[in-house]
This record gives sequence, C-alpha cells and structure tokens, in this order.
Amino acid sequence: MFVKRLFEPGLAQTSYVIGCPAAGEAIVIDPNRDVEPYVQAATAEGARITHVTETHIHADYLSGSRELAARTGATLHLSDEGDPDWKYQFASDPHTTLVKHGERIMVGSVAVDVVHTPGHTPEHLSFLITDGAAASEPMAAATGDFIFVGDVGRPDLLERAARVAGTMESSARQLYGSLRRFEGLPDWLQIWPGHGAGSACGKGISSIPQSTLGYEKRFNWAFQTGSEAEFVARVLEGQPDPPTYFAMMKRLNKAGPRVLGGLLQPPTVDAGRLAAALAAGAVVVDTRRAANFAVGHVPGTINIPFNASFATWAGWLLPYTTDLHLIVDRPADAAGAVRSLALIGLDRVAGVFDAAEIGAVPIGDRPLGTIPQIDPGDLAEALRHGRVAVIDVRNTGEWRSGHIHGATHVPLGYLAEHGARLPADRPSARACCGAWDSSG
Repeated sequence: MFVKRLFEPGLAQTSYVIGCPAAGEAIVIDPNRDVEPYVQAATAEGARITHVTETHIHADYLSGSRELAARTGATLHLSDEGDPDWKYQFASDPHTTLVKHGERIMVGSVAVDVVHTPGHTPEHLSFLITDGAAASEPMAAATGDFIFVGDVGRPDLLERAARVAGTMESSARQLYGSLRRFEGLPDWLQIWPGHGAGSACGKGISSIPQSTLGYEKRFNWAFQTGSEAEFVARVLEGQPDPPTYFAMMKRLNKAGPRVLGGLLQPPTVDAGRLAAALAAGAVVVDTRRAANFAVGHVPGTINIPFNASFATWAGWLLPYTTDLHLIVDRPADAAGAVRSLALIGLDRVAGVFDAAEIGAVPIGDRPLGTIPQIDPGDLAEALRHGRVAVIDVRNTGEWRSGHIHGATHVPLGYLAEHGARLPADRPSARACCGAWDSSG
C-alpha cells in the first residue's frame, strides 16, 4: 500500500491518495478543486485513480471530487447517510454510487471501510484503511472533519453557515455519540485528519499532521469531558466566526460543483482598460502587500494581499455574481491567485493587470489613493481627545481577549455590511493584529 498526503496551506486542508501498487489502483479522499496534483501523485506510484470519495459536504472549499472523477473515469463514492433533506443532488451522475455505514470499497488489496461519524455534519463519514496485503485489521482512519489532532470538527456550521436553524446542539450531541463509539477502536489506529492549524472548521486544531487514536484519547480535550452536557457546552463555546463564503460552498458542494476540465487562466489586460472595468462595475482586487497599497492605489479597488490567507479573505469579501479582475505585482502571482480563488469557487476572473503598468497609466482624472499610517502613541493621544474613532476589525475571539477602551468592534469580514455603524463625524483608524491605519 502507498499513501500520499497532499496539504493545501491556504486552506489548511488535507487530501489523501491511497493505493495498491500491485493492482495499479488508487483512491483519493477529499480532493480539492485543483485535481492535477492527485493525478500526478498516483501516476508517480504507477497507479491510476479508480475511486474518489469525500468525508462530507464541505463548507470551507469547493470539492474536487466531481472534477476528479470526470477527469479520470473513476467511480465516485458519496455518503448516503444523515438527514434526508441534506443529500448530494448529483448522485445520479455516471459512475457515481452512494455508500452507507458498514460498506467496503476495495482498491486492489486495500480495504476502505465506511464508518458513519455524524456531528460535524449529518452525512459525515470516516474511512478505516486496511492494507490487505500485510494485515487483517485497519492501520488508520481518514477522519475528515470528525477528529483532528487536538480537536474535533465544529458542529455549528450547518446552522451558522448553511442556515439550517436549530441544528447546532443536536449536532453537538451527535458528535459526542460518534466519539464515544469511535474510542472503542484500537489505540494504535492512526488518525489522518482533513485539516490542520489555521482551518476555521475547528477552534484549536494542531499543526501536527497526524496522530493516533490512543494519543488523542489521552490528550484531545474532546475525549476528556465527563458528560454529554459538558461536551456540548465546550464544543460550542468560542468557535470562530465562519467566513461568509461557507454558505456558498455548502450549496455548491451539495448541488454539484461545475466541472471545469482544468483551472481557467484569464488573460493579461492592458492597464488602460482598468478605468473602464471599474466603471462597468467589475470588482478589481489589488493583490499587493498592504503597505504598498497604502502608499498608492487605484481608488475603487480592494486590497487582499496574495499571501497564505488570500483565499479565506477573498471568500469573506468578494462576490460570486460579478466578474473579478486582479492587480498583481508579478506575472507569476497571477496563476497562484487564480488557483486560490478557484479553490473556493470564485471562477469569474476576467483579467489580470500588471501593477507596474498601473502606476504609469492615468486612471481617468483621479489621482492614486493613499491610506495614512498612524503611530500607536499618536493614535492614543488622538483618541483621548476625541479626534479619531477606533474600529477594531479583529475577530470576536481576539476582541474578547483584550481591546482598546472606546473602540468599536466590527470584524473585517462584516465591515461592509455594518458601514452604518462607523462614525461619520471624525476620522477613523482601523485596529488589527499587526498594524494600525487611519482613514478619513
């Protein structure tokens, strides 16, 4: 048996390619939208992808299961567990089969046993992996968003992201039951989770890539609670705000992501067309560093720096119904930014502008915009005298851990919809984790 772990840093998301060299077959668990790396991983082992599956209907990224099955001709295995109102709507696709608890998928001599582990979502599955060529018992469990290293999947997303009212506490109780059943498996069982640190699918996920069930039973807080009531209270407490795009991901992954046949590569657009694009209502995203944007930017553009958090903030702030254009510092950044957006289903990138050209071309009759920076000491003085308002744009957990007296809390992801709360009678400064900026 071979196992390839593929980790997507921008989403803190993990997929697994597991195969039988003798049979030349492989299964992919939880692929994301960029399917080429899975094909390459299997090919490097002399195998072809014959099976594709996923642990659940994802909220944080657009699934690549349908895309990968169409690309390779593999059988797509989808969960048939859980709430009858929360089922895959594309189960009638060719070469697609529904699976339930207790069923087995054979990949050559590798056995993949289906275990229903509801709680994070009603249909959630885990997969027990047995190397039939060497053993008769499972060596590992691909747990998706059920058990992480140091944490468990949050049970509130169906209510808070998919807007299925009244499901948060019942899902937490389901999760507790799943843990109690799962802890009876052997301690040697390796835990291969679907996410690492940085994912919004949990609140305390470790950066350690894998664990064992025995270790988690000793050190994961979720196995230490004394009662169901205690577990429900603790698992629901302090969960981070789910990004707004999670609701869109749930809908698209349930209905069936569009099959692209490969990631799209938009054209480079002449800088002289930027003004027309803005006038036509296009959303233009400046992907340069925040410090460069502050020094000079085209008014009307949105700054989302192309870094490890790019996809998450794009999902928070960008619409799914409008064409997008990108401004990039380097042409090489364009492909990476487009890929990151595609991972969360933002496929409408119509063109890319070169930042070097933007600075040399007049944009209508408007000068470049700037964002003044302010020293924390000067800010404190201005705040004491009422000359400035402070808008703290950190998340709820960071705000609760400590904040400036007199500041207004509006998390960055909600800033646009809560604009009316911002003071209009004086300049305001934004407070975040790493810097201050002021605006009038």
